[in-house]
Amino acid sequence: MPPLVLFGLAAVLLWSLVSRRFERWGVAGPAMLLVLGAATTVWDLTSYGAALDAPLTEKIVEVILSLLLFADATEVRGGIFGGEGRITARLVLIALPLSLLLTAIASVLLIPDSFVVIGVIACVVMPTDFAPAARLLRTKRLPERIRAILNVESGYNDGLVSPIFGMALPIAVVLAPVWHEAVATGSDSVTITDKELDHNGEKMAEAFLNAVPATLWAIAIGVVLGGLIGLILRIARDRGVASEGGARYAMLLLPLIAYGIATIPAIEANGFVAAFVAGLMYRVARTRGMEVRVIPHAELLLVEEVGTLTANFVWFMLGGAALLAFTESFDWRVLVLALLALTLLRLGPVYLSLMGSSVGRGDRVRIGLLGPRGTATIVFGLLAYNALPDDEGNLVLLVMVVTVVGSILLHGVAAPLVLRRLAPGARAGESAAAAH
Repeated sequence: MPPLVLFGLAAVLLWSLVSRRFERWGVAGPAMLLVLGAATTVWDLTSYGAALDAPLTEKIVEVILSLLLFADATEVRGGIFGGEGRITARLVLIALPLSLLLTAIASVLLIPDSFVVIGVIACVVMPTDFAPAARLLRTKRLPERIRAILNVESGYNDGLVSPIFGMALPIAVVLAPVWHEAVATGSDSVTITDKELDHNGEKMAEAFLNAVPATLWAIAIGVVLGGLIGLILRIARDRGVASEGGARYAMLLLPLIAYGIATIPAIEANGFVAAFVAGLMYRVARTRGMEVRVIPHAELLLVEEVGTLTANFVWFMLGGAALLAFTESFDWRVLVLALLALTLLRLGPVYLSLMGSSVGRGDRVRIGLLGPRGTATIVFGLLAYNALPDDEGNLVLLVMVVTVVGSILLHGVAAPLVLRRLAPGARAGESAAAAH
């Protein structure tokens, strides 16, 4: 077993043994696992960098993300867009694309060297995940409706970003050598021959065109597989053929099978999209005819726990990645970009997309500012680091690390404190309750 995997498993095991006590002290699992990851890899960053850049690591994080995307899709309540369908649709179909576009523009304006990977950077920093700020979804200082909207949105936007990332990454891989040649020879004396230009143009077009059918195939696989298994399981449960345990196993195996079928060499579809769509269709088929369209928690339990376990491993990997990124280089412009991505580049599109809706001004601001970055950002960043040349890979890794660490501080530490100060009545009520 590779040392990286072994150390990661040991770190997750250690955290599992002490997590309850630390969480009572306000220490979140992601933050502690990040520290453990850094402490474990600081002694040999060179070996860790090589392990992070290995094909095995790429496959591990791909499978983990597929499982998490499936879990996110199955946990949403209600129809396709959950109980807040119109609001969620505005957020993921208007605010998210606009945020991606603005982030790409900000990337190239702040860091001209990022031109080749602006699409990749946008896909890396924009998906939201409440793992580093789980307390935000539990706090009563946020209206229940806002918590529900944020929860549903976070379950969808990383799945919708996946196909865009699947297109942006291969295009960046193809463009990188051309960009390096142009920079090396100077803007006034680019020596790329017409033959080389045509060849790279063809490769870029091929990468884009291949990504489109790969996404369509993935959608088809997810629809058929998720819908079929959801229908079969609903009938089997209604007739007493399948147990709760059998349903749990089916839910755990379904995203792995969807990902596996999608990535067969003869198909070469997007495994992330296949797993995500399978989760959507499974939930729709499984809950059809139910008064409350929610998969029973007893059936969700296993995929939730395995998802949490694998996500913990990803947070451990972030610790070493953070050391690697900061020792390679640091650019203050990356910090500015990360701060913008965590604040204005999300807040503006969210606020605009919800204008004219039933969400008030104050709640639009809350939704816009409360968008933590977590597991999906880490996985996309690691995949980009693995696939891209050194310069571009290191840049994306640094942007990913600064964004996630910034999100831990902003959403995991600062936001709960601000909400507590903004709700003195709630704090007084808690004190009175404690006194009794």
